[in-house]
Amino acid sequence: MEGSVFTRFCDLAYDKAGIHLREGKEALVATRVSKRMRALGLPTERSYLEHLESDASGDELVAFLDAVTTNYTYFYRESEHFDIEAQLLRQWAAEGAQRFRIWCAASSSGEEPYTIALTAREALGRAQDPDLRILATDLSTEVLATARAGVYGADRLEKASRDVVRKCFVPDGDRYSVRPEVRQHLLFKRLNLSKPPFPMSGPFDIVFCRNVMMYFDLTVRQRLVAEIERLVGRHGVLFIGRSETLGGLKTRLVPFAPAAYCWPDNPLLLERRRLGAR
Repeated sequence: MEGSVFTRFCDLAYDKAGIHLREGKEALVATRVSKRMRALGLPTERSYLEHLESDASGDELVAFLDAVTTNYTYFYRESEHFDIEAQLLRQWAAEGAQRFRIWCAASSSGEEPYTIALTAREALGRAQDPDLRILATDLSTEVLATARAGVYGADRLEKASRDVVRKCFVPDGDRYSVRPEVRQHLLFKRLNLSKPPFPMSGPFDIVFCRNVMMYFDLTVRQRLVAEIERLVGRHGVLFIGRSETLGGLKTRLVPFAPAAYCWPDNPLLLERRRLGAR
């Protein structure tokens, strides 16, 4: 790929979505862009770039951003965070809480927010029909369409228990559809995480922002984390990806478990410190 063309692709990804394509990724970008070139019948990377820059609808920009990012996920990925979610929800319910609000900031094709919903329903008790709302956002309209459809292959459910699959999915051949009683808790919306402030007021009890900050540079990550601080409740929790860190960022949030953060005065953190001191 020509250096000048690669640079323009990088500039587009950063300007429009905060995605930082580092030097040395020319081969990866060329491979991903070639798929769009074939789909559009365009002969060269430069001709595709010109098409991308001239597309007033913005549809091809979405397709380009989809192509250069990885939307790989599955149910119960990094499952320890869902164990903590369940513990927190049970604790809050025992203390009298009846309303629960969760934000999944990078929902991708839906496996993560549906896992959040499955975990919450198990923790709170399905018979109680909890006041549970999960906002699931992503930049990509394509993966959001998949998430709204809520239909998955068996390979995405390998880490889900047979009991969960039986209770929460409708089988159809080798595909599984999320049941309506689980879907009712979720709202899917398009959101660009690189462009705060966001149109939500919060507060959220739990924020999942996992495996997306790896695409951002320090400047974009700083803006995003500052906005999460605005939106997460004083008792709330932030989960990030296990391969990610808030290191190098100005944040008042502090770690209490691997890739899990809360406010310094959160009773959860104080209790864990007390137990750890025994």
